[in-house]
Amino acid sequence: MSPILFWVFALLMLVFGAAVVINRNPVASALSLVVSFLGLAALFMSLDAYFIGIIQVLVYAGAVMVLFLFIIMLLDLRTEQLRKINWVASTGGVVVAFALVAQIFYVVSDFKLAQQPFAPLARSKIDDVHNIGLLLFGNYNLPFQIIGVVIFVATIGVIVLSRRELR
Repeated sequence: MSPILFWVFALLMLVFGAAVVINRNPVASALSLVVSFLGLAALFMSLDAYFIGIIQVLVYAGAVMVLFLFIIMLLDLRTEQLRKINWVASTGGVVVAFALVAQIFYVVSDFKLAQQPFAPLARSKIDDVHNIGLLLFGNYNLPFQIIGVVIFVATIGVIVLSRRELR
């Protein structure tokens, strides 16, 4: 991956990670977290960690965020009411954040190994996905199936409990 794409995905993660905290609407905040997860998956892909990148998309950006959005919709959260900004606390937070960033740059600039490029990673001839699949569906097939049934029953239970009665 070119350095330009790395910086694009890193900036995408930072911007949407900040949007998770800044947004007052919980749905917009959750969707910002999805975009941040997708940027992280792209960074894993750039490191040739394809399995971790795909799992990041399927598990976190897919299943976990669908669960978060389902809970947000179930709880019927409204947009947070606008309130006055505490300027003293906000200024203190900005000062502490800049001090942290300055300290990180100071430490990294004095660390000589941080200024050297990494050696290329050795290619593995072993297929990790194949080995993980054999392990999951070979040795751990019964627990894998039980977890699937438990999650299915929990999903049905949530739907039944959250159903509103017609009046």
